[in-house]
Amino acid sequence: MDDILIKDALIVTCDGSHSIIENGVMAVSQGKITALEQTGTSAAENLSAKKIVSANGNILMPGLINMHCHAADSLFRGLVENLPLEEWLGRVWIAEKAILTPETTYLGSILGLAENLLSGSTTVMDMFWYPDQTVKAAKDLGMRISTGGIFFDLPGIGGRSHKDFIFEANNFYQKHSSDDSVIPAVLPHGSYTVSPQNLSEAKSIADRHGMLFCTHAAETQAEQNDIKARYDNSVIRHLDKHKLLGETSVLAHCVHLDEKEISLLAQSKTNIVLNPMSNLKLGSGIAPVKAMHRAEINLTIGTDGAISGNDLDMWLAMRLTCGLAKGVNMEADALTAEQVLHMATINGAKALGKSNTLGSLEIGKNADFILVDINNSHSIPLFDPITHLVFGAGRSDVTDVFVSGKHVVKNKKISGLDIEKIHEEVRQLAPSIKASLE
Repeated sequence: MDDILIKDALIVTCDGSHSIIENGVMAVSQGKITALEQTGTSAAENLSAKKIVSANGNILMPGLINMHCHAADSLFRGLVENLPLEEWLGRVWIAEKAILTPETTYLGSILGLAENLLSGSTTVMDMFWYPDQTVKAAKDLGMRISTGGIFFDLPGIGGRSHKDFIFEANNFYQKHSSDDSVIPAVLPHGSYTVSPQNLSEAKSIADRHGMLFCTHAAETQAEQNDIKARYDNSVIRHLDKHKLLGETSVLAHCVHLDEKEISLLAQSKTNIVLNPMSNLKLGSGIAPVKAMHRAEINLTIGTDGAISGNDLDMWLAMRLTCGLAKGVNMEADALTAEQVLHMATINGAKALGKSNTLGSLEIGKNADFILVDINNSHSIPLFDPITHLVFGAGRSDVTDVFVSGKHVVKNKKISGLDIEKIHEEVRQLAPSIKASLE
């Protein structure tokens, strides 16, 4: 007997064949998927479980994987507006230095990760100043997190030095490497805020422990100009020169690239995270998604932080990714809904080194899945569930979320945490946040 049986579901597996099971049944035991069948078959009839959940005909699909986020920056949502990235960061860092402590980082992480979870993201890759607090927040919410030691050469949060960051990166791995819900990483901020030597040292720590290496890259033209002036190179060539590209590297943004850089990324099998909402709102530009996809680069999707894009909505990010590629290239088939849905699921799992356990609904994989309501006016009639998920569905349609078979969101409510208490604590902090820039 299984632990859970999800019945009466339209199953969108997000597997390599884009398999869809109409009127399907999925069984879960010990946090793993044990069966995927169509109702009425002998195999389906033989399934039994301790708990039966009816999907009521709604879509059952893998949880989304948000590959680039700064969850705790939700504390500063809407605080700095209408500035390009470089000026915007200058203001953001003033507010962060005034407000952020491990305690306030935990509050902001709960806020941002809860938004992710309620929107259907079961795994998030997060870069922030106090990663242990991010992990604590993720575990309290019951979701998966990829994060780890940050590197930053300028005077940053908490007055930490490069030596402190080295210690923290190594210590993070020691503390969390055996935790199935944590995917350790090393996350230097960027090539314009971290020296080549320190970037290389961060990468060596990642390589030594088998961790991911993640950094911002080629986000703006100003960043490209800065790296050209300092190192007589473009951002991606600079990273390549210092051996920072590769299968375990995750680069966020990659908006400003030439053909050679796209080739370098493809040849090195570097993973890219597209963040269209943030790039548009900051006026940073539009990534060459079609060219990168045609080069067979593993493309994933992120929301960036709520302080830049103002929400953590992967559904909007999917829609923008697909729509912008079609519009910029004036080609209706520049990118398909199937390809974009993979970017938000199985491609993210691949970038995390977890494609054997996450990112699709397949027997033996972790039971990280969501239910998406299609019994509403904007879902009827439903001819193509994948197209609907990318162009019609939204975060308000997510009703239930499971991580490792645990029901962490029930009927749009977080199960294991008093989120209202967190909301109230953030409300009390808000006047100090506002005052930090006055």
